[in-house]
Amino acid sequence: MKINWGTGIVLAFIGFISFIMYFIITMNVDSKYNHDLVTEDYYGEELHFQQDIDKLKNAQNLSENVSYEKTDEGLLIAFPQNIDITKVTGHVFLYRPSNKQLDFDTKISLSKPYLLIPDKRLVDGRWNIKIDWQYNNEAYLYKETINY
Repeated sequence: MKINWGTGIVLAFIGFISFIMYFIITMNVDSKYNHDLVTEDYYGEELHFQQDIDKLKNAQNLSENVSYEKTDEGLLIAFPQNIDITKVTGHVFLYRPSNKQLDFDTKISLSKPYLLIPDKRLVDGRWNIKIDWQYNNEAYLYKETINY
């Protein structure tokens, strides 16, 4: 049987469409290709983005900002020394880009000028840390990407 150029083009289209359909079905069915948005309410979070920018500017205007340090016990988050730590409220959110199940949120309740996140809660690798805190009715935000 002799294949002319018209038949060859049709076979090429069928092969290409078959490849694309295989790729789409594999990406939708296979759980190892499961990629989620950073948050479930991504667009709702986007509406509050200007507030986050204002909080970041407030934090930059501080004489001393929040800092972190990796210790043997875990991740030590130090708050500014020149504030009354009993008036600090807020939360610390640690986001693990590679595994949604490792994300966690911790409420800030200080009796010392630092907050310790235990080593057993953090696995080695990349983390995005977001500290949203308030002091004297002023909101602050600290964002950092860390490798633990």
